[in-house]
Amino acid sequence: MAYEAEEVKISQEIFCTLISKHELREEDNKELFEGYTQNPRIMNLVKSQGEIADCTVERYGSVIYLIPAEDNDFLGFSKQELKAKLCKSGATDKDYYLSQFVILTMLTEFYDGQGSSSKSREYIKVGELINLVSDRLIQAGNNMTEEEEEKTGLAFSNMLEAYTALRSDEKGRKTKTTKEGFVHRILTFLQEQGLIEYIERDDMINTTKKLDSFMDWNLLNQNNYIRVSKVLGISDEKEKVKGE
Repeated sequence: MAYEAEEVKISQEIFCTLISKHELREEDNKELFEGYTQNPRIMNLVKSQGEIADCTVERYGSVIYLIPAEDNDFLGFSKQELKAKLCKSGATDKDYYLSQFVILTMLTEFYDGQGSSSKSREYIKVGELINLVSDRLIQAGNNMTEEEEEKTGLAFSNMLEAYTALRSDEKGRKTKTTKEGFVHRILTFLQEQGLIEYIERDDMINTTKKLDSFMDWNLLNQNNYIRVSKVLGISDEKEKVKGE
């Protein structure tokens, strides 16, 4: 397929914007936004450039996003970089995987993969999130065998060990050695990425449109939701409620 020079030029301008900002908003540059949304040839060019850069280009509403692949260390975060941002200095792999578990628990509370939108609630209190993480880690850590942990790919016993090593602070002080501090660091990072609104004074977490859009695209696939739910034991909990 032969492209016109102007189409190539516009696609490059769009991709350069995505590289520098990771997003292109209609309100910021309507001309480029419409070039992408109204011309399939330009859209194909941009998506092709995204594939070469090991990224996905997706439009959600009035925003076009550049989404790096999981192992894209150039435009995304490497495991080492994430560990440094999410955990305290000198953190181990146990701490890193625990941070991922906290995020996964939060996501499954906000999104259930049902209906026209995957979002199921508007906010969650930080204290509730900490309690959920504790409950699910203890339940999984006590009930899962090493063979089951290997099958799911999650070493619950190791994460439980790391979580138990953190103190609980009744006054909610967010020091590095407390559960409150551990979760606070994670929430601060997610807020910096534009994924949540962390209202610290109210002990409250809200999601952003950016995260809502991504989760609608990713979690409305029931296979994804069921797989995540089984890992966290949510499916079993729902079945018990139905049977009562």
